[in-house]
Amino acid sequence: MRRSFHSYFATPFLFFILLACHSKTDPVSARTPVAGFHDNPGKAIPAPLIYADSNTEENKRIISSLDAYYNTQARIGFNGSVLVGYKGKILFERYYGYSNREQHVPWNPESSSQLASVSKTFTGAAILYLYQRKYLNIDDPVQHYLKDFPYPGITLRMLLNHRSGVPDYTKWIPIYRKDTQTPVSNKEMLQMMARYKPHLEFTPNHRFTYCNTNYALLAMVIEEVTAMSYPDFMNKYIFHPLGMQHTFIFNTPNKLPSNATISYKYNWRREPDMFADGVYGDKNVYSTVEDMYRWDQSFYQNKLLDNETIELAYGPCSFERKGIKNYGLGWRMLCYADGNKIIYHNGWWHGNNTSFYRFIGENLTIIVLGNKFNNGIYHQAPIIYSIVKNRPVMHGFDTEE
Repeated sequence: MRRSFHSYFATPFLFFILLACHSKTDPVSARTPVAGFHDNPGKAIPAPLIYADSNTEENKRIISSLDAYYNTQARIGFNGSVLVGYKGKILFERYYGYSNREQHVPWNPESSSQLASVSKTFTGAAILYLYQRKYLNIDDPVQHYLKDFPYPGITLRMLLNHRSGVPDYTKWIPIYRKDTQTPVSNKEMLQMMARYKPHLEFTPNHRFTYCNTNYALLAMVIEEVTAMSYPDFMNKYIFHPLGMQHTFIFNTPNKLPSNATISYKYNWRREPDMFADGVYGDKNVYSTVEDMYRWDQSFYQNKLLDNETIELAYGPCSFERKGIKNYGLGWRMLCYADGNKIIYHNGWWHGNNTSFYRFIGENLTIIVLGNKFNNGIYHQAPIIYSIVKNRPVMHGFDTEE
């Protein structure tokens, strides 16, 4: 949904808060894949989270206003966690309701929640991690890595930026598989794709269409290049080095750990399992708001990716239709004619709603996780931003998953 953003940039005080769009017209120099993955993972030295001084008059105002706002949200159904980080420090962190209602387990800092499509930010970054280290080339055909992939001419980059034309597995698998309850794996999904060859939605690289299959395939590329399972690679090379101790990939038939939140419908009924629950890469990362803040801050500190690769992920800004919405390599973004942008991603799967907004020019981050379906979560970021910045509520934030 798009609304006017004129009010966002009407004030001169906002020009410095957002990172300029990728200004380079030339691609990052070509990388030649290197056979035999042999990287050593970074040492896990989880830096302690830093909290802002809650006793300053300005921070008292912000915290009091955010508490009042979320007390109201909790009364009308919000169940989850929220963290607001500003300039590298946690300004506000709260937990509301139950992570497991039947067992009366409250949300807490160790409650790991299904991130849904925010998981794509991790899969995209993992691909770019391998690209930066020359283990793959994002302009190679997918068939170079996945031999059973039935569509020639589609590259990894097209998967990353949703320009592949590949149909969404959540829509075509039920056509060919009567059992819609038992979870399928990524491998089974690819086998079905190779067997039935569902029609492409459009000629590759001709337009953008958001598609979960793209990131499920990218997870398989990671497995092929590294000779590791996607969950093992992500844990060893991404989560563990960044100190994300409560972040993991849900991989059926494994059971969720005790600290994982339960997914509920709006009426507190549990969401039943279904065929798509077994596919990862597009979803199935579980995390906490604290770990997500570590993820956010890692990009400022170049712990995983260098500036050149991060710039590649955030651009270029290539508008295919009028408006400000765009998609980079694993990130949604709101791009403006004057070069400013917001980097973000929302997520929705079953009863889980996730909102992850990054105002990277001023290091301001908003993270909201919920495990009881609540579409209102996608409308909270502009309120939070207005409270932190002490200015009128801005319109135009994206509410799409």
